[in-house]
Amino acid sequence: MSRPLLLRMWPAALVVAAGLTLAACSPQNLQGTLNRSVSVVGLTVTQNVRYSADTRGVFDVYAPQDAQNAPVVLFIHGGSWEGGDKEGHKFVGESLARAGYVTAVMNYRLAPNNRYPTYIQDAAQALKVLRDQAKTYGGHPDNLFVMGHSAGGFNAVEAVDNERWLREVGVPVSAVRGVIGVAGPYSYDFRQFASARAFPEGALPDDVMPDRHVRPDAPPHLLLVAENDTTVYPQNAVNMEAALKRAGAQVTRTVLPRVNHITVIAAMARPLTFLGGTRQAVLDFIEARRLK
Repeated sequence: MSRPLLLRMWPAALVVAAGLTLAACSPQNLQGTLNRSVSVVGLTVTQNVRYSADTRGVFDVYAPQDAQNAPVVLFIHGGSWEGGDKEGHKFVGESLARAGYVTAVMNYRLAPNNRYPTYIQDAAQALKVLRDQAKTYGGHPDNLFVMGHSAGGFNAVEAVDNERWLREVGVPVSAVRGVIGVAGPYSYDFRQFASARAFPEGALPDDVMPDRHVRPDAPPHLLLVAENDTTVYPQNAVNMEAALKRAGAQVTRTVLPRVNHITVIAAMARPLTFLGGTRQAVLDFIEARRLK
């Protein structure tokens, strides 16, 4: 097939793919490229919904215009707990909203000025506010899903699985239909890495790691692993899966071929689903566990 014909068939996908080599070294460049590849025309977008008094205590909501009792997804970005923001993940909100889900993409307080558990408390508080306001956007308050990538995957799993956090904000765990972790660091010894600055001095893995904190009534989980991930090793998901099974929770661990730590979340963007199966795996999980 000739290059001109390819350009006519897949212009958006090729424009994005052309930037992936550079973007692999710069997640910010990748996010900007992805965001430019999607349009929110036809969606209802509400920006900077406040869930706390902190300057980063906000989320953006992407919703289908005709949503009624739709599943509600809270997405939490990655960035080693020290970087990243909701603006860089418009493509995730757009992708999930096009599938029919009310989706909030949140900011949270960052390290090193803010350490564990502040960003976990932010996730729980954001979920509370999102649940309280779900009907405003056409969502069902007891049809919740929590999803995160990388450090955000840690936040998502810890916020739901440790019984403390949802209890403190008054969100019943029964309202959470599922948790989706994408390339999350759930079980490693954080003291060996620069991200140790995101945790209290003297903390031990047993104090902070999600695989040590699984509640017996944890909801179903989908753990997505990037086959070529050299940033967060796949053993994290293996250990998390084992902990969930010991607690009696339903869990699916899926290794996605070809993708790495960055492209596994890039594949959530609708123009980039050819990179890997992230988006379809997420949609299948939500559809199987949503309230009907």
